[in-house]
Parts: sequence; structure tokens; C-alpha cells
Amino acid sequence: MRPGIVVSVLASCGLVASFMQTLVIPLIPSLPAILGTDAADASWVITVTLLAAAVITPVSGRLGDLYGKRRVLLVSVAVLVTGSVVSALASSLVPMVVGRGLQGCAMGVIPLGISIMRDILPADRVGTAIAMMSATLGVGGAIGLPLSAVIAESSSWRVLFWLSAGLGAVCLVLLWTVVPDSPVRAPGRFDVFGMLGLAAGLVCLLLAITKGATWGWASPTTLSLFAAAVVVLVLWGVYQLRIRYPLVDLRVSARRPVLFTNLASVLVGFSLYSMSLVLPQLLQAPALTGYGLGQSMLATGLWMAPGGLMMMALSPVSARITRKRGPRTSLLIGASIISVGYVVSTVLLHNAFEVMVAGIIVSAGVGIAYAAMPGLIMGSVPLHETASANGLNSLARSVGTSVSSAVIATLLAQMTVTVGPLTVPSLTGFRVAFVIAAGAAALAVLVTLLVPRVRDRLGDRVDDDVAVDPEERRELQV
Repeated sequence: MRPGIVVSVLASCGLVASFMQTLVIPLIPSLPAILGTDAADASWVITVTLLAAAVITPVSGRLGDLYGKRRVLLVSVAVLVTGSVVSALASSLVPMVVGRGLQGCAMGVIPLGISIMRDILPADRVGTAIAMMSATLGVGGAIGLPLSAVIAESSSWRVLFWLSAGLGAVCLVLLWTVVPDSPVRAPGRFDVFGMLGLAAGLVCLLLAITKGATWGWASPTTLSLFAAAVVVLVLWGVYQLRIRYPLVDLRVSARRPVLFTNLASVLVGFSLYSMSLVLPQLLQAPALTGYGLGQSMLATGLWMAPGGLMMMALSPVSARITRKRGPRTSLLIGASIISVGYVVSTVLLHNAFEVMVAGIIVSAGVGIAYAAMPGLIMGSVPLHETASANGLNSLARSVGTSVSSAVIATLLAQMTVTVGPLTVPSLTGFRVAFVIAAGAAALAVLVTLLVPRVRDRLGDRVDDDVAVDPEERRELQV
């Protein structure tokens, strides 16, 4: 086994999986015409990917812990390829939604890849490798946006899906031939009822969040979904605490490092997605507004691409900070940079270069913060639960992005100006969105301060105030 090649393959698979999240963004204005439907129904092409990713991530993590991470990783990528082919052949809404849902199921690749790295790589390579893999969650989407825009403007929209199918097929071959399986297995059996309960609760919650602005926040449908989510998730939690082999070990998830890291992940995910929502709209707003920069979709993607590259470039820096000071410090630094970046963004609005600089600052913080999270998680859970724990952390980030989508979209829809026949978000609306995102990142800093000072399992210390099984403590001390 060559560690460098293994890391490159797994990170490439993570990039391809996260690319699915922004794949169709350049197509949004054209989707109703492409699929023969209205804009409201066409939005399901975006929503279904989010829902599928949120549901499948903790499930695939648990399956990986039980039956083999490499095996589940291969299945996840195969599902991505299948979904890409279905979407490429689609000419109506239903098959496109099915295909996009299958593509969303690939998001489990990232936590599975992180866990495989932890299990099979030499100790001196693990920190940097995991930081890089974790950063792909943001990098793939950031780099994928300009790539999608180039293809969408110069060729048929179907090429996007054939490209994703081809990339997935290459990843499948590389995974099969290069990446060895992890020897670590969890005891027990898969919790089918737990999976169904979690899926039902998450779908109700995320549907209410993502569609609330369209349906009305006080509409019976939205309120009913929120109520159903609360009831289902509470009952699911009670059930998880009573069975021997739960889908999610809530007792482990309630440990201070895990709980507060996941809460911080929600807030950092909120901040990341706020940038993805606000900066493109600012760049593309008509110049006649006095503040809009009038950029095309392609130019917008290119101006934002350096932010994605910054995420990837700083993941090794996060790993070095983690080795010296622990993952908690890395997360604190990352969240602080995000908050400062958004504050600076309120004045860097005069031209596309300034907007790019603002995006780079925020992306730098995201890259450091995202790379730190797996270290905090894996330092506080049993070794045989690393995939499911990382899956839950990825779910926390997804919840953050969903809440961000709802809050920022509602805000920008309320604070608008009219320019000729167009109604666009106002400059005040953009600035308020930046302030909210800065506040979310600042709150992430405060939450992270509640995380105990723990070296993750990649380090050399386990603090006494963290509940670790005695057998595991002996293993870590060895």
C-alpha cells in the first residue's frame, strides 16, 4: 500500500461526491424549460440531493462500521454513477429527481474515507490526510461551480451528468484497485427501524426548512412538518437509547467533545453556505443598481474558485496546528477567521476583486475549521464507531447549510430593490446577511470554547474529563 496514492484516491472521491451539490446550480434558470415544469417543482432537483445526503450520511457510516468501510464506499460511488446516468437520460421531472437523489447518496463517501484513513494509514500521515479529506466537503462544491458553468454555457446540460458518471466510474476503479479495506469492525447488527425513524424525522425537518419560504412559514404544511419532525425525532431518540445496537449511539454523541463539535459544525456549515448564496448574487446583480457587479455565471464561478482552492491549501495548515495545539485550537482559529471574513465582507463590495478577497478570507477559515472537526470527533468515540460518528458530524454540517439556505434566502427575498423589470436583493440585504453569517461563526467560537481540551487519537494525550472506555484508554496510551 502506498499511502500517498491511497490519500489521493480517497480525496478525489470526496471531491467528486461534493461536486454533486453544485452540479446543477448553473442550470437553475433553465430547469423549468428543460424538464417541462414550473420553477417551484424544478427546485426539487436541488432539494432532493440535500435530503438524500442528509439521510444517507449517518446510515452509510454505520453500515461501514458494521460491514466494511471500503465495501460501503464502493456501493456509494456506484450509486452516484447510476444516478448520474439516470439524470443524463432524463427529459422530465421525475427521473431527474430520482437521479439527483441517487447522486446525493454519495455524500457518505467523505466520512467513510476519513475513517478508512484513520484505520489504515501510518500514524504520521493520518492528520494531514484526514484534514484534506474533510476539506473536500467544501472544496468540491466551490471548484465544481465554475466547472459546471463552463460546461453548461459551452455544451449540452447532459454533458454535466455524463461527466459526473465518468468521474464516478474512474473513482470506482481506483477504489477497487488501490484502497485496501479497513480491518476495524463494529459488533452488532444494523438498526433498520432506527434508519427509517431517522430518515422520516430528517425529511420532515429539512423539508420544512428548505421549503418554508415557498410554502409560507406559518402554512399548515410547514408547521405540520416541523411538528412531525419533533415527534418523530424524540421517539427515535428514545428508541435509540433502549436498544443494544442503535444506529446512532446517543450516549457517545452526548459526550461534550462530540456534542459541542457537532453544534459548532452546524454553525460553520451555516456560514459556509451563506457565502455560496450571497456572493454569487452580489456578483451577478445588475450594475444599474449601483452596487451590482453584472458578472455572468461563468465569471462568477471563476471569481469564487480561488476560495475553494484556499480551502484545500489550508487543510494541511490545520493539520499542523492540530498536531501542535490540538483540533480544538484549529477549530477556534477557523471559526474566528470566518467571522472576521464576513465582517470585512461588509465593506469589500466595490468590485469583483474585493468580493473574491472576501471569499478567500471566509474560505480560509472554513478550510481550517472543517479539517479540524474529524479530529475532535474521533478523539471521543470508540474506534469501531468512527465512520458513523463522522457521518453524524457531516449531517450536522448539512443541517447548518439547510438552515442557512432558508434564513438567507428569506432575508434576501424580503430586502429588495426594483431595477426596471427586475427585483433583486438590496445592498442592505447583502450586508445584513454577512452580519448574520459573522454572528453564526462567532457563536461557533463560543461553542468550541465549551469543547474540552482533547488531543484526538492522532495525538498523544487523552484528557481525563472525556469519557473513554477503559479498554480504549489503555489502547490509546500504548
